[in-house]
Amino acid sequence: MPSVLLQQNWPRALLLVAAGAVQTLTFSPFNWWWLGPVSVFLILLCCLPLASNRLFRAGWLTGLGLFGSGASWVYVSISEHGNTSVPLAILLTAIFVAGLALFHGLAFWAWGKLAKDSNIRRLILFPAVWILGDWVRGWLLTGFPWLYLGTAHVDGPLGGFAPLLGVHGLTFWVTVTGCGAIACWWLVRNTRYASAAIVAVTVLLPWVTGPALSSANWTELAEEPTSFASMQGNIPQQIKWDPDFLRDQIVAYLEMTNGHWDTDLILWPETAIPIPQDQAGAIIERISDDLGENSTLITGIPWYGFSDRVEDFTFHNSVMAIGNGGGIYHKQKLVPFGEYVPLQQWLRGLIGFFDLPMSSFSRGPSDQQPLDANGINIMPFICYEVAYPDFVAFNAYNSGLLLTISNDGWFGDSIGPLQHLQIARMRALETGRYMLRGTNNGVTAIIDDKGRITESIPQFERAVMTGEVHVAEGSTPFMLSGSWPVLTLAAILIVFVRERVIPKPR
Repeated sequence: MPSVLLQQNWPRALLLVAAGAVQTLTFSPFNWWWLGPVSVFLILLCCLPLASNRLFRAGWLTGLGLFGSGASWVYVSISEHGNTSVPLAILLTAIFVAGLALFHGLAFWAWGKLAKDSNIRRLILFPAVWILGDWVRGWLLTGFPWLYLGTAHVDGPLGGFAPLLGVHGLTFWVTVTGCGAIACWWLVRNTRYASAAIVAVTVLLPWVTGPALSSANWTELAEEPTSFASMQGNIPQQIKWDPDFLRDQIVAYLEMTNGHWDTDLILWPETAIPIPQDQAGAIIERISDDLGENSTLITGIPWYGFSDRVEDFTFHNSVMAIGNGGGIYHKQKLVPFGEYVPLQQWLRGLIGFFDLPMSSFSRGPSDQQPLDANGINIMPFICYEVAYPDFVAFNAYNSGLLLTISNDGWFGDSIGPLQHLQIARMRALETGRYMLRGTNNGVTAIIDDKGRITESIPQFERAVMTGEVHVAEGSTPFMLSGSWPVLTLAAILIVFVRERVIPKPR
């Protein structure tokens, strides 16, 4: 695109939105991971000529393109399951997307403040600012750790670095590559071919070595397999919490489990038992009686009871182990409006979306232990929790298997559930552990220690998946350090540029 065209506001604005939207194509179900650096190149092409005070708007437009294309699946839960009219659902989705885009706007604003109007400083600082922006987005206001560029490389050439650096490290190098492409373009235009070659080789080195590194084994897998079966009930979301259909749901899962009661490990999905454990005694007893001597069934189930921690009765979204083992885990990372309602004293009752079923959960404590299944430590993560890279890595430390249960029926036939599956695959790759995924309507899957799917059930089918998994011992470097090395590098870059590159005022 001619530079004169980029000097005009509307073409530049449209290109920024398009560059953000291009990033969605790097994720499932598209998997065009190579578009990540292309997107960064386009963003820089638009932003480098801009004055610092105009970068906030540029960042917001980039975020608008990314989240408008990559996270608009929230519309399904608002409209179809929140009993909300189409115009209001569109408005709420637009507010959600515009709010998320502010994270990019603020990151770009900080980028402009730090780099001023120097293009060299901007190229050096861009990867650092992008990574720190992603990190803040992952925890502020409960966080939205979704659509990280590095996630696409569970199938890409940089994936071999995931057990060392985690998803933020992969994202960092994707942005470095985009910056390197801009630098090479500028150097070639100025006939500095040797410098351009050095930059190109440096930038491309991890892309070349990553595939070889993916064969390294950071953890040790047990030779003896553990047999596994998972039931995907495909219960329509419209009847999930209808009291008239509760018995039918339990019967469906019991019937699907017939013939598999002697399997070492059996998995039912999130809230497969749709009544609290204090009312489900007969069901739990039935399961215990049917299970084989060495078998364990893990199921999602709401939990209601008195908590010594808060000295009150609490309601949790939980997962329970039954049979040869035990334990219960309460979800810690709750989804706003889906599992709890911020400012509920004002929002409850306004529209159906603020009164979704099971939207009154409390957050579980942070010091919970893995579940036990015949001596195997299994760390569970409920739905959205698997999206938090450092949270999963930290909690995986004392476990041999990872497990995630979900009910992605809230998002229908959108790209959201497929992105969710890809995120779970990245967590398996980062930790060098099998990830067992059980869902209500797909995709139920066995993910191995390399992030590969070995068995799966397609979406929107009622079926049983069987397979074998291997317990892991040891830790990957990312489990030991988390994202801190990459975040520290980003901070060092910022300090270096400010203290060494930016001239001090006289």
